[in-house]
Amino acid sequence: MPLRHRYLPSVLALGAALAAQAAPAPRGMEQILATAPASAWRKLDPAHLLVMRLPQGRVVIELAPRFAPAHVANIEALARAHYWNGLAITRVQDDFVTQWGDPNADTAQRRALPAGLPRTLPAEYERAAAGLDFTRLPDGDVYAPEVGFVHGFPVGENPRTRHAWLLHCYGMVGVGRDNPPDTGNGAELYVVIGQAPRQLDRNIAVVGRVVQGMDLLSALPRGHGPLGFYRDAAHRTRILSMRMVNTLPATRRPRLQALRTDTPTFTALIAARRNRRNPWFVRPAGRIGVCNVPLPVRELPPPAP
Repeated sequence: MPLRHRYLPSVLALGAALAAQAAPAPRGMEQILATAPASAWRKLDPAHLLVMRLPQGRVVIELAPRFAPAHVANIEALARAHYWNGLAITRVQDDFVTQWGDPNADTAQRRALPAGLPRTLPAEYERAAAGLDFTRLPDGDVYAPEVGFVHGFPVGENPRTRHAWLLHCYGMVGVGRDNPPDTGNGAELYVVIGQAPRQLDRNIAVVGRVVQGMDLLSALPRGHGPLGFYRDAAHRTRILSMRMVNTLPATRRPRLQALRTDTPTFTALIAARRNRRNPWFVRPAGRIGVCNVPLPVRELPPPAP
């Protein structure tokens, strides 16, 4: 072999090694969030933030009036009327949903709804996509032509019909209903606690997502009746209260911020999760499902006295 060719592989290997040393180490989600500017975070609107108190602790739900305005208005009216106080978690179905409301809803002992509250609502299962700041995910999806995020919520979109809708990812909150599409009114709610049941998309009103306290809702004892309903009333978890955050004293309001989904920080987070480069991963997937993208929320320390 000519001398110049004999050393060529070694030279190339050395060059590759030097280039690898010079290249910055890929950032993971922790590093991305730690260096995110203040502008990458948004304060959760207390006018559309719901706090549920259980014996185990606090659950906070961010509502989505952009997608289901009539249902959200009903839910907020119910909370202001203290409708859920003393009611219960009625159903916990493994790998599916936790549901709450009035255990006597189908009997003469049911709790009366606030005066003037609509008993039924139109099927707010999708809305016009116009006007939404849609951050599109680069990978495909089984249930929607396009998927991505709008103002912190996972969303499906059909560019042909120009409609968009919220998705049944883990932690998303929906409104229970009977068979007719217009029978839900917001008094009976559920949260997804298992693998995303995306077959429900556009078949039921999705109204928000849990931003704090999912561990409390997902760890409740499973019901052993049909569909996970509790056979024994003693097994239900009592709801101590459900209030709108803007009705609470300032000292009791949760100080939460969510990562904005329309920023370079969120784009970098998606890229990091699609291409996991830490030493544990042998084969990074190079793609990600919409329900596997983290939607970080942080709690700020209390203000100085």
